Amino acid sequence: MAETKKSAATSSGAASDYLVDLVWVGAVAYALFLFLSNAYIIRLQAIEEFGPVIHEFDPYFNWRATQYLYENGYKKFFTWFDHKVWYPLGRPVGTTIYPGMQFTAVFLKKYVFGERMSLNDICCYIPAWFGVMATILVGCIAYETSLSVNSGGTLVGVAVDALKGQFTKSKDMTAKTVTKRIFGLETPAVECAIFAMGFMAVVPAHLMRSVGGGYDNESVAVTAMSLTFYLWLRSLRNGEQYNYLFGSLAGLAYFYMAAAWGGYIFVLNMVGAHAAFLVLMGRFSKNVYLSYTLFYVVGTLLAIQIPVVGWSPLKSLEQLGACAVFFGYQLLYYCEVMRKKNKWSRREAWKFRIKVFGVAAVLGAMFILAVTPKGYFGPISSRVRGLFVPHTKTGNPLVDSVAEHQAASQQAYWQYMHMLCFMAPIGFFMLLFRFGDSSCFLFVYAVAAYFFSHKMVRLILLAAPISSALGGIAVGRIVSWSISVLLGEQDQPVVKDDANDEAKSKSDGKKKKKSSSSKEGMSGFKAIRDGFAEASKSNEGKIVKTIAALVMCGSLYMQAYTFSEYAWRISSSLSNPSIILKGRTREGQIIKVDDYREAYWWLRDNTPEDARIMAWWDYGYQITGISNRTTIADGNTWNHEHIALLGKALTGSVEEGYQIARHLADYVLIWGGGGGDDLAKSPHLARIANSVYRDHCPGDVTCRAFGFLDRQGTPSPMMERSFLYNLHSHKLKPGVEADPTKFQEVHRTKYGKVRIFKIIGVSRKSKSWVEENRSCDAGGWFCPGKYPPGLKEILDKKKDFAQLEDFNRGTKDDEYQKEYFENLNNPELARKRAEMKARDELRQREEKEPPKPTEKKTISDEEKIEIYSTWEDTADTTLMWQMVTTNAVDDLERWLDQDPGAAWLRSADGRGPMWWAFESKNQDIVALLMKAGVPHTDKDKSGLAPVDLLKE
Repeated sequence: MAETKKSAATSSGAASDYLVDLVWVGAVAYALFLFLSNAYIIRLQAIEEFGPVIHEFDPYFNWRATQYLYENGYKKFFTWFDHKVWYPLGRPVGTTIYPGMQFTAVFLKKYVFGERMSLNDICCYIPAWFGVMATILVGCIAYETSLSVNSGGTLVGVAVDALKGQFTKSKDMTAKTVTKRIFGLETPAVECAIFAMGFMAVVPAHLMRSVGGGYDNESVAVTAMSLTFYLWLRSLRNGEQYNYLFGSLAGLAYFYMAAAWGGYIFVLNMVGAHAAFLVLMGRFSKNVYLSYTLFYVVGTLLAIQIPVVGWSPLKSLEQLGACAVFFGYQLLYYCEVMRKKNKWSRREAWKFRIKVFGVAAVLGAMFILAVTPKGYFGPISSRVRGLFVPHTKTGNPLVDSVAEHQAASQQAYWQYMHMLCFMAPIGFFMLLFRFGDSSCFLFVYAVAAYFFSHKMVRLILLAAPISSALGGIAVGRIVSWSISVLLGEQDQPVVKDDANDEAKSKSDGKKKKKSSSSKEGMSGFKAIRDGFAEASKSNEGKIVKTIAALVMCGSLYMQAYTFSEYAWRISSSLSNPSIILKGRTREGQIIKVDDYREAYWWLRDNTPEDARIMAWWDYGYQITGISNRTTIADGNTWNHEHIALLGKALTGSVEEGYQIARHLADYVLIWGGGGGDDLAKSPHLARIANSVYRDHCPGDVTCRAFGFLDRQGTPSPMMERSFLYNLHSHKLKPGVEADPTKFQEVHRTKYGKVRIFKIIGVSRKSKSWVEENRSCDAGGWFCPGKYPPGLKEILDKKKDFAQLEDFNRGTKDDEYQKEYFENLNNPELARKRAEMKARDELRQREEKEPPKPTEKKTISDEEKIEIYSTWEDTADTTLMWQMVTTNAVDDLERWLDQDPGAAWLRSADGRGPMWWAFESKNQDIVALLMKAGVPHTDKDKSGLAPVDLLKE
């Protein structure tokens, strides 16, 4: 009967259905072409306007490494010890770089483009090419997770089955109604894929790392990540016998990901977390087991071949989670084999599992106890640790100084996601009712991506693929439903699968009782759904559905148009290379400010080849990449103590900085011109210096004494006498001039953005000593340098920075960390301390005689009464409470010297410093306040005197 109905329907509407399918295919093809062409064109704006120019800082290191690989081959590349960076120490580049992108560029140059395209141009275009590929792969992810075989269950139903110890059958994880178009393409899976591509093509969260010229690891890594995720999902497709083989391909893609970017750890943990989630949801099966086992074995065996990765997948705490899942899978599969072999009941199977995992836990604990004292396990990095602490700081001032490591705000999400901020959650909600082994990966990915991107704004990049996929699923399903309503396909009778009907007819009463709980758990919702379905078949229902379809399509079109306009507009700002700026003259003419490259070209053309350039680490990559000159530090930031030495030279006094610089450098390069120049960054430099050289800002771990005193840019005394300030403001600010016996300004760029000074009296002895005292290993290529003896007196003062997460080090620095966090969490107190210290120094400098204690200020009795009788909560009362309760006696004493009225402050509850001192049992502060004349018997709002609090 069903076959007859199907035949009649086919014969009567075959022509019209075929025409509809052709139109649908044409629309899909047009949308595909439009979105992919947009993905490419939007990423070429920088190249069209500025030419094939490498952007930013890190890409210049990548470019230089690519050049070296192309000219010297991979063998020399992996044994390349670069003495032009991190002077005098150097850096083993080949073993500390993720070389995937460099190998890709060289491969394209040698075997694809040859002489038709320069290596520089290939590097500039790679972000755009891989951006298009990432767009396609995100579409594939959306397609795979929207297929009927992967999205027929519900989260609640699968969870209920898991709690009952039942495995949801494959047929119950497959959607019962599906529309297949021409060539066997499914709808709405195709629509979901197309719109996911549309979002990924232009979403700013991905554009920020994939514009032409942005030759950075992330531009390739997002594509590698998306490919790994797609192949992993493809290996889990329901109902296919050998799809687990895609797990090995996912391992290959993961290997490329590990070679391209340190974010491979995220990819590994996402797949591992999804595999664990499948177990929790009762979805563990032979296919899942084989898929993950192949992925982990192939991926790990290949990844450990990459020098920078090494054995970290089996040693680093950040990666051991996936390893634990792998071993857990082996134990689970063994238990399943034994359960089936012995036909155990559920209770017997659980007893056996507990025994197996108990023995494994004991053996694992013994192994951990044996190898931990030997330093086998690597610590969690400070950047990763920062993702799990409640504050936005890591305890490492070097990491905390990077703006990208700060927490993401709502504004940042809207800036980089726009309409995906509300479309992705809609897709996430739909996912809960279209659940399957593959589609639940998006659930895990979405939660993780939001958590990590919220902690660190840079990681919004990781949210781009999942947001685009979820947004595409939301729009795709809405558009697909709307089209089916407008074409009248919703009114056609549902064709059921004959195989399912036959299976149902053969099932007996016992099997019905054991039917999937996913059906039972959702029976009430299905009844409601069926009721709506029946109502929608009426004429009124059809009209309502048609209007709803038109309204939703129209609304989505307007939102899409707004999103596209926004993406193209913001892409213009994202496409501006930081090395070339746009400016406007007083006459309104737009100009290109090319000061930075001008400075680097000047160094290349006017300094000796062995010249050493001192500059803040941000510019190290550009100096070596363009000028081909030796730098003190760069963006690799592998040596905290070395960067602290550089920070001490720049933010210390002129004499101290000069004595360091003359042993390390021949020239000093300074970024000026306002904005984010060196002076604006300098408080971070001072803080980093003080983390190693504690005499740099004594008693002030966050160096609040180094900075600006007001919004007008008045420097604090410490900043004013610093090496950096004197060179930065040389002959620009009244009375500021670099010592001509120490420095000579040799170049100032056209618009004054960069200034270069030659150091007078460079220690040639130290320079020669460094060249002659490099220690090489047995292989002959690993030859790190040493600091010259001339720096011994300064280096003896350093204290190696002990990161919180490095438990393998015997030393700790709890006192420093405690005060560091106190100052960060209470910046007002730290600012007040620094302000008082700065004012003390200013007063002393203004004295004509040698510094002497200044007379304390006094106030009249009338002023005391006026302050004492005013009860209100202010910033000063809050600061006073913090000082008293933390027993900051010295800070309070300095405050009272400058403002004796502060002792008489009272908050809205009538309490003041005397109450808080008694309550905290701080005798020294009680004595200080009594000396100032503050009474201890007056009552507060509740009628309590300070002494009463002591009795409590």
